[in-house]
Amino acid sequence: MISLSEIRKEYAKETLEVSSIGNDPILHFEKWFDEALRAEALEPNAMTLSTVTETGRPSARIVLLKGIEQGKFLFYTNYQSQKGKELENNPACALTFFWPELERQVRIEGISQRLEASTSEKYFQSRPRGSQIGAWASPQSSVINDRSLLEDRVKELEKKFKDRELIPKPHQWGGYSVKPFEIEFWQGRPSRLHDRIVFYKGERKDMWMIRRLAP
Repeated sequence: MISLSEIRKEYAKETLEVSSIGNDPILHFEKWFDEALRAEALEPNAMTLSTVTETGRPSARIVLLKGIEQGKFLFYTNYQSQKGKELENNPACALTFFWPELERQVRIEGISQRLEASTSEKYFQSRPRGSQIGAWASPQSSVINDRSLLEDRVKELEKKFKDRELIPKPHQWGGYSVKPFEIEFWQGRPSRLHDRIVFYKGERKDMWMIRRLAP
């Protein structure tokens, strides 16, 4: 078995310069996201959502980015899940994207807010019917004895909604927006001398500041 200390990868595909990145991090993120799509990155919208527990511990999991609107990043979940409760208690959070095919990472720190119920309902109706049933069936993050509980609830809900063309959104399910106050772009470079450029909000909250960080 190879030693973990021997696992290495040299990054050398691209560079990242302050002079070429522009002055709007949202536009640059969308540019990088489009390039990840064209590179056929595995689930390019997968992101690590990091939250803070009531005791101050970090808590992280993978969720899916489902939109960028008015400079905010959108995702959906169960409000009664662990992450939902943590965001309710402390709306500060972080999002992390990693696209190894392009040797790129993006870190986003911001403040979350629940989306309007009408926005969540609209997105819910766009989901596959099986995913809609799943949102109703799963008491997300709750302890269950075994999987049969979920399977039985799915059967009951399929019977309940079998004559309904539209399944209503569960009240405990919906979306969040994350308004960023810091966005860091990371481009892998040789010898671990990576490019790191960060946008942050200064005293003027309507203006992005920019600086380069040491790797």
